[in-house]
Amino acid sequence: MDYKGEIEREIAANRILIYGKGTKTAPRCGFTLETIEFFNRFGYPFEVIDVLENMPKREALSEMTEWPTLPKVFINGKFFGDTDILGPMAETGELQATLNAAFGKVPQQKQTINLRQ
Repeated sequence: MDYKGEIEREIAANRILIYGKGTKTAPRCGFTLETIEFFNRFGYPFEVIDVLENMPKREALSEMTEWPTLPKVFINGKFFGDTDILGPMAETGELQATLNAAFGKVPQQKQTINLRQ
């Protein structure tokens, strides 16, 4: 089985993709649940792929990312690690900018009122 090819296709098909233990509706570990709750706050669609019992796929993911643990988060095709990395990015606003860029949403500009007509 070509796990790396499968992983690459899954990453390409989802702007936010989480490889974890369990699914979005039935997480099977606290870290996966924490990551799901983290992304629910931002309001963007995301997908969770359960790799708990698929050791060959988990090994392929670890080789591709050089990251041994789950969950593994990809945004717009780029690997970001987990909430230990993403939490501080959210605090600085860097994550919101990354998500806005991934989804093509630009923050609304404030309207100016011209009082001289």
